[in-house]
Amino acid sequence: MRKVINRLLAEPLALAGVIIITFILLVAVFAPFIATHDPQSTAPMDRLQGPSRENLMGTDNLGRDTFSRVVFGTRIALAVSLLAILVATILGLAFGIISGFTGGYLDGGFLILFDIIKSFPALLLAITIIAITGPSLTMLIIIMGVTRFPAYARLVRAQTMRVKSHDYIMAARALGVSVPRIMLRHLLPNVVGPVFIQAAMDIPIVITFEAGLSFLGLGVPPPTPSWGAILRTGYSFIRIAPHMVIFGGAVLMLTTLGFTLMGETLRDFLDPKLRKVV
Repeated sequence: MRKVINRLLAEPLALAGVIIITFILLVAVFAPFIATHDPQSTAPMDRLQGPSRENLMGTDNLGRDTFSRVVFGTRIALAVSLLAILVATILGLAFGIISGFTGGYLDGGFLILFDIIKSFPALLLAITIIAITGPSLTMLIIIMGVTRFPAYARLVRAQTMRVKSHDYIMAARALGVSVPRIMLRHLLPNVVGPVFIQAAMDIPIVITFEAGLSFLGLGVPPPTPSWGAILRTGYSFIRIAPHMVIFGGAVLMLTTLGFTLMGETLRDFLDPKLRKVV
């Protein structure tokens, strides 16, 4: 972990990503103190106003302060992405280790399951389910986590199949160590590294995915502030009030850039195939 931190701080692009991510996290944590207005408070007389001292990023079609909605939208973006990645990681680790360690028919059945889930376009599947159940934060997290976990499961399965042939695993099995203990104590710590790389690379994808669904009106239900909802409203009034699209798009691009820069550096450092050492 110390080597990883030192590498992130030594690489200029990675350091920029860490700074951006830290800034976004601080904004999410201290959103009530940073926001200048109630993000859901309407003021019809001040609708579609441009940036000013009173409203730093202008107002939307209901007179709500865009800056405050962007600040609180940070919480939604991070909550949805981190929880969805957590769901995908837990499912991927569980299914991947079991599939790679047991092999046989169970492994084949899991591979078919992974392929079935992966064959459905994630966006179309999310639109279909949310259209039936209605927009909700919980359903959004579950859909994103379930649709992304096969990639984690296949990655963990490949690592498990490589690690299970090592001598210490064979010795543990010869000594009669239970299978669950082998999976948790010996396999899990040695296969989880690439999962962190995949998670870091997937966070910006999930953030964009959530923003896209909110843009279509299928994300978090209104009036909850969301970057995608801000972009949707801004798109409807882009000719007379482009500030919503500009600021909403800028913060979305900044966040995805930060996670992408950090994820690329983690991949270059932790992936043995990309290391430049013998």
